[in-house]
Amino acid sequence: DLLPPPLPKKQLQRAESLPEQGPSQHCRGDPTPWAGSILYGIPPAHPRHEEEAPSSIPPWDRPSWGPKKPLTKSQSLGEPVARSSPQKAPSPSPAELTFGMVDRELGQLLQPLEGPAGVCGVVLGCQAAALARLSARIQEELVGLEERQQLLEAELAGKSWAALSILDWEPCCESRDAWYFRVGFTFEQTQLVFAAKVPKPGCASLGVQSSLGAHCSIQRLIGRFTDRLPWELVLPGIPGEQSQSRSGEEPARLATRPILQVLISPEVPYQTLAGFVKGSHGLHRTSPGHYERLACLLLLQVCMGLEHLRVQNVGQGDLCPENLLLVQCPCPPRSQQGKEASLSLPRLLISSFFKVKDKRRPCSTSQEQDWTEGLTAPPSLVADELNVGMLIYQILHVDISLENTLGFRSNRLPEIPSLSIYSTGLKRLAVLLLHRDPCKRVSVEQARSILQVLLWGPRQELFARSKKTLTLLRSWVEVKRALLLLKFAENSAGAGASPSLEEWLCCQYFKEVTEHTLYQVTQALYA
Repeated sequence: DLLPPPLPKKQLQRAESLPEQGPSQHCRGDPTPWAGSILYGIPPAHPRHEEEAPSSIPPWDRPSWGPKKPLTKSQSLGEPVARSSPQKAPSPSPAELTFGMVDRELGQLLQPLEGPAGVCGVVLGCQAAALARLSARIQEELVGLEERQQLLEAELAGKSWAALSILDWEPCCESRDAWYFRVGFTFEQTQLVFAAKVPKPGCASLGVQSSLGAHCSIQRLIGRFTDRLPWELVLPGIPGEQSQSRSGEEPARLATRPILQVLISPEVPYQTLAGFVKGSHGLHRTSPGHYERLACLLLLQVCMGLEHLRVQNVGQGDLCPENLLLVQCPCPPRSQQGKEASLSLPRLLISSFFKVKDKRRPCSTSQEQDWTEGLTAPPSLVADELNVGMLIYQILHVDISLENTLGFRSNRLPEIPSLSIYSTGLKRLAVLLLHRDPCKRVSVEQARSILQVLLWGPRQELFARSKKTLTLLRSWVEVKRALLLLKFAENSAGAGASPSLEEWLCCQYFKEVTEHTLYQVTQALYA
């Protein structure tokens, strides 16, 4: 009677008391079979009957590669049980696969796949991961490496006009709220060209702008200082600036110059969106398809920038063509090299900001104020949709004013001429953005998706012979994603230049789009 219990009974008690966490896989069903597999080091081929105890397996029936003895008293039940077979390394994910991967690691991924369907899933995962990496590399070429920008910020800290060389006396660009001057700065034995932003009186938003995160459509700052303006700089629109000569009057002019806070930006604008629209009447008339595609791409950059600002809890201070800056990209697209610069897509930057607070944003007209009284959404968010809708008409050279838009009685907006395959879609988007019913008005995020569909599909002709289903849209996305990667591969094999801004925007689209988003967007666009 004083003898200890039999060994099998002790095994059963210890097996049942083992914790779930361990080196073996989890099973959400009956834990008894997996308790036995932990003891004997093998997973069961199929679940055993719940009344079958792991200790009922005779020692001579145990596999030769399993442990020959049960747990000892010196082993804690919380410790993993040692196995005689070596632990297998985790299989690589599709994002980690490369062409140079050794076959031993590749085999670990291919072995558990079941037929062509499993291989197809791996290939699709590899394509999505490759597209994400490609998009990140193109973005680095467009906006620069983050580490280099941080080095420039540190180098410019504490500098003022004395450390900069003024390259042009007159501004290279004038927006509604600032002048921009080209200045040079020597960094690592190389002269870099930056833009010195001199705000106009009453238009400073420097504190807000300096706290924004990096984004391709947001003006970036790498330096700021407060100093008296050099006498060489010409400020258009200021009385007396044009009449004074630059010789012999330096002391007098310097004494009258104000002390302002100046921002240094790595992007040098060459004109505003307002100037681009004003000078593109001829291009719109002679090449309507190309111009309206440029319009879609510019509007897409505006929407992407506004999305980023909302995440930062920041609003666009004055979303108008006069405050949207255009910057030349590092290189023109391959298909447009050697052509006139007006055909290349410029990079668009939002440059005016305000901090969103829990208070009503000032309305530009009394009609807008009356109209937004009953809206449930904050006016600071509503105004962005209205302004993007207005931009569509302004870029397409259609006269429209916000006062007339909000005061119309017949629910009819000005007609947009059908000049290209983009005209109907842009008209539809403008109607959705300027709708009087807030429940039927699309958001900036939805407007961005509609512009992407207008640019890269799927077009309505896809559904001419096939019913629109999620399966069809998923297949379309997968095929287009593969063709896009093949296009990049073919271009890289030739003597082409670096990928363009438009190609990066296309990568952003196919990297994130899903069949569910496409279903909703095409419903709104092709209704």
